Amino acid sequence: MPLLGFVFAASLAGFCALSLAMDRHSEDVFGRGHTPGAWRRWLQLGGTALLCLSLWASLEAAGGSVGWVLWLGALTAAALATVGLLSGLPHRFPRIAMGAAVLAIGQALFCALPG
Repeated sequence: MPLLGFVFAASLAGFCALSLAMDRHSEDVFGRGHTPGAWRRWLQLGGTALLCLSLWASLEAAGGSVGWVLWLGALTAAALATVGLLSGLPHRFPRIAMGAAVLAIGQALFCALPG
């Protein structure tokens, strides 16, 4: 079940990207007056794609019935982690978000390897 790590990492990275696409959260993380600007659409698309990939991995790892429950649990945990990071460690938020994205991509590549 190596896809389970991917489910959480992709959910966390997706929520982090979606939150950075919002003006308020972007200002909290990067400072007053900083808005995502031209990056907004890319952050929204990337966040949505990561959440869709986490759904796919969840359904692939646990099947159709349990996969949905697993995905909703991962979404809940990732959303709580995102809120906690935004309120408690906003200056470390970009590094943690990037780490989650790298971990998700690494897990996806590892799971895609034959054998």
